[in-house]
This record gives sequence, structure tokens and C-alpha cells, in this order.
Amino acid sequence: MTPRFGVFVPQGWRMDLVEIADPIEQYEAMTAVAKAADAGPWDSIWVYDHFHTVPEPTHNTTFECWTITSTLVRDTQRVHVGQMVGCNGYRHPALFAKMASTVDVASHGRLYAGIGAGWYEHEWKAYGYPWPELKDRMGAFREAVEIIYRMWTEDEPVFHGKYYSIDKPINEPKGVRKPHPSFWIGGGGEKVTLKLVAQYGNAANFGGGDPEAFKHKASVLRAHCEKLGRDYTEIIKSTSINVFPIPAGADPEKATAKARGRMSFEQLAKSSIVGTPDEIAARVEALLEAGSDYIITYIPGVAYDHEPLHRFAEEIIPRFS
Repeated sequence: MTPRFGVFVPQGWRMDLVEIADPIEQYEAMTAVAKAADAGPWDSIWVYDHFHTVPEPTHNTTFECWTITSTLVRDTQRVHVGQMVGCNGYRHPALFAKMASTVDVASHGRLYAGIGAGWYEHEWKAYGYPWPELKDRMGAFREAVEIIYRMWTEDEPVFHGKYYSIDKPINEPKGVRKPHPSFWIGGGGEKVTLKLVAQYGNAANFGGGDPEAFKHKASVLRAHCEKLGRDYTEIIKSTSINVFPIPAGADPEKATAKARGRMSFEQLAKSSIVGTPDEIAARVEALLEAGSDYIITYIPGVAYDHEPLHRFAEEIIPRFS
């Protein structure tokens, strides 16, 4: 299988719009990256589902996940648009399913609907969401995944669980992709999350860009598939990496200066692979050998400098075509 590649657009969560003062210009900068990816060989663009910035909450822009998903699918024509991943605690799963169905239609079937259990305690509490213990977050997540799947595949589903109940909700249209919108389940939890992928998911995301971690989680997923009678090969196995490709022979500090803004080179190098196309391609190759078939990239500073986005598209992706 030919590997595919996705890229995050800058939405502010990772402090990646702070060099732009006007919120309209910030939004247009995000859209400009989406359109640049749409014009290239990328398969997808991605957004996060968060309300407050990291590594700590600040009074800076963070655009809301599903609102921008719905606009980005109309700002682009070809790429898939996904969330890595939607936080289950922020929306009732029946509403999630309805929203995703609507956006799948708006995108003409280009939605990658992502869901995860959630983890950012500060923003849960700040926005008034109860912060449950891990076992309850995972219990709710398990029920939510089943409800979403049934909302997409049944006409009048009924579900009465510990955390959620639905009573014959009508979800029309259910989307345009068949048999249902592409369902991405994020996280590497071996007992709950990866089993849910085997039961309901079209795609998984785990490993954090580490080949050995990825290989282990993939083996766990394969075991779940074997027990459930699911074809492991039909599930997309994705992982995420932070990268900043620079020209061979270039000075790393100078090559990253425009994109870094107020970030020091040391900060960038700590969180991302800053390297030549050959060096980054070697990491991609290691992930593919570990069993990944989908690489989702985050490129720091891409709102201010599209050059590394184009370099990855022109000098790395074609190597794996």
C-alpha cells in the first residue's frame, strides 16, 4: 500500500498564530495553509480539538475544531479534513455523529471524523465540563464510539448505557461516504482504545512518531482484530510527527528563523525533527517499516512560512509514491 501524508493547519492551539495580531488575518493564514496543501500531494489536513493553548493556557487564539472543520472543507476541493482527535467529553456522541454526517455531506465525502477520550483537564474544568476519573472517561468513550457508529449505520438506534442513552434518534443524511463517514479513533490504550478501533474504526493513530512504540501498539491492534475476526489490513494505521525540513547544507538556525518567530531554535529542535529531506525521509521509512501506512505531520511556523510545507511535499512525499 502506498503511504499517505497529512499535515496540521495552524489554528492557534500550539501558539502557532501569535505573530499575527488580527483574528481575521489569523484565520486567513490558517486557510492559506489548507489551500497550499490542497494544491499539493497531501492526502489530508488536520486540526486539534482544544479551547486553550499549550504548553499552558494563554489569552491567545485557539480556533474551535468543528467550526473550522466545516469551513475548511468548503475552502478546499480535494484534501480530506480531519480532527486529531475530537474530544468525546465536549459533545454528546449523538450530536457528534450528526455534526460529522453534515460535514461529510458538505465536504462531498472528504471528512475524516476523529474521536478520542480527551485529556486536557484544565480546559474541561474552565469550560464547565465535569472532569471524571480515567475509568469513567474511558467508559464513556467506549459507549460513545458505539453510539456514533450506530447513528451512522442504523435508522433508529436505541442505546441505554451507564453514561449515555439514545432513543431512536433520526440522523439524516448519515453522510455520503459509504458505508459511513471515515471513523478515526486516536490513542494507544491497549485494553479499550485499540479494541474499539478493531470493532468500529476505519483508522487509528498511535505511537507518537516512535517506530518501536508504533510496532508494539500495532501488534496489540492486530491481536484484537484476530480475536474479533476483523481484517487488520483494512484499518489505516497512522502516526504523527513534528518536522521541519531544511535544505541540505543549510544553517538550521537561519533556515528556521522566519518560521520560529519568538521561539528559540533550541525550543524548536526539542519538539521537532529539524533536518534535511534525507534525514526526515529516514524517519518516515522507519515508521513505514514498523507498520504505519499514514504519516500526519505538524510543521512549526507554517502560518508564517510555507517553504517547509512545499519542501516536504516536493522532496519527501514523492520518495514513497
